[in-house]
Amino acid sequence: MTRKIADCRKYPSEMNCSLTIAGEEEEVVRAASEHAVSVHQHTDSPELREQVRATLEDEPA
Repeated sequence: MTRKIADCRKYPSEMNCSLTIAGEEEEVVRAASEHAVSVHQHTDSPELREQVRATLEDEPA
């Protein structure tokens, strides 16, 4: 299975977040959603998780 990446550097934020999360898709969606809620003050919801999932990229080999 291809590992996925969520990279905060690709999205503008007031704090210039530099976090990158890599792993299996469900792990990354969960961790990136928790990060979005705890650090960027987003509201946890199914919609947030789907937005995170839509931004995931394959990890380069």
